[in-house]
Amino acid sequence: MKKIYIVGAGCGDPDLITVKGKKLLENADVLIYAGSLVNPILVEECPAKEKYDSWGMKLEEMTNIMIDAVKNGKTVVRLHSGDPSLYGAIIEQVSLLEKEGIQSERIPGVSSMFGAAAELGIQLTLRGVSESVIVTRPAGTTLKKDQIAEISRLGQTMVIFLGTEHMEDIFEKVECHPDTPAAVVYRATWPDQKIIRGTVSDVAKKAREAGIEKTALIIIGNVVDAVNSGYVNSHLYG
Repeated sequence: MKKIYIVGAGCGDPDLITVKGKKLLENADVLIYAGSLVNPILVEECPAKEKYDSWGMKLEEMTNIMIDAVKNGKTVVRLHSGDPSLYGAIIEQVSLLEKEGIQSERIPGVSSMFGAAAELGIQLTLRGVSESVIVTRPAGTTLKKDQIAEISRLGQTMVIFLGTEHMEDIFEKVECHPDTPAAVVYRATWPDQKIIRGTVSDVAKKAREAGIEKTALIIIGNVVDAVNSGYVNSHLYG
């Protein structure tokens, strides 16, 4: 069966790639990676003779490279940042590949939402505080309307991707209490990571003052300040 491998690289720290993903990288003949969003250490350590930075590539250009390589018997790894199932834009690629009789195997990665939670030292779900995590993004170039206002009324943990450029708009839209804890995490688990803590009313200003303009994740909810959240101990420890 003709196949390519779509591998989640993890959110920054090169050690956060899965064992399976690392083994595939070590055996790749062709590597197509997601530009600066993937740690260059992973790209450098991959022995593939052909390596392509997909930043700026058209969809057809990228898939044609994969199709030609697979048809020539080569092992192809498409290396995405984080986990490819979250804002990874993989279905478009898979659809074109399947038309050529090429299947894909997907290897999950550590999403930035989990890397950010680890670096913040929080749980995204916390008994008595939030039983749900809502993953979303703001309106922008590729999304006409978002549901941030409606979602924020639910009082659950919100994780907002692709929102750094729209931080001020996001925090104006949310309809939770201004003192609700919030955090902005820039490049979670990378060496130049920045963590900004605050509230719905002030965290955007703090993040801008820290020079954060892109590549950050926003987390809103009382779980961000777990100590003062009024959480209830799990039954596991009852």
